[in-house]
Amino acid sequence: MTTIPSASPPPSRAHSFNSAAAQYAANRPSYPPALFDAVEELAGRPLSGARVVDVGAGTGIATALLRARGADVIAVEPGAGMAAQFRRVLPDVPLVRGNGDALPLADACADFLTYAQAWHWTDPARSVPEALRVLRPGGALALWWNKSAAGVPWIDAQNDRLERHFDVDRRREVADSSRSALADPSGRLDFADRTVRWSRRVSVDTHLANLGSQSIFLVQDPATSDALLAEERAHLLTAFPDGTVEEVYDVELLVAFA
Repeated sequence: MTTIPSASPPPSRAHSFNSAAAQYAANRPSYPPALFDAVEELAGRPLSGARVVDVGAGTGIATALLRARGADVIAVEPGAGMAAQFRRVLPDVPLVRGNGDALPLADACADFLTYAQAWHWTDPARSVPEALRVLRPGGALALWWNKSAAGVPWIDAQNDRLERHFDVDRRREVADSSRSALADPSGRLDFADRTVRWSRRVSVDTHLANLGSQSIFLVQDPATSDALLAEERAHLLTAFPDGTVEEVYDVELLVAFA
């Protein structure tokens, strides 16, 4: 399930998505309407008519939803593979190559700066000043992550298995990285936060493809990943004999002002 790394991961993980962009686009979870309601509430203004820069836009999952809310969106994406997939899905949305540590944008040009599953790939010592540079006075920086909901028995069991295999504490990663102090260690930003729970029902195949599109899988030897995913399939079919998995997510949202 989707987790939030607690520190900037190695470059190999950051670039791993480019080889799996189509898989990412087809299987990753989206975001519920209530998330964007919360963004507008915390920001104190609507997305409709606002100039929004979606940074680390990936394949355009969040970008498309922001545009559907009426925002005037520009996407920023560093990866060639992800950018190519983005252009196939959203050919009419402006896309520039770059990253949050050095935004290729003019000063004070955005009402919103959004990072969907992307802020943890930046260095806050650089990305915070860049956000403050690009946002207009009173503009909002919105960061959010889909994370596996705690307390759901099958999700907890899956996390236990993956933690043992990869020798990581996935739930601690989620808890630690969700803190505002880690989003901005300098303390320059004062974040408001909101959590939105939602779920989706998908096939076992889609769930496994979603799992396999995560960077911790993508940097493994393919045979290792395939074997682990085969084991997970057996566990999932025991929990969900009809082959339909109910994934439950908490979207963690942080909003701060320029």
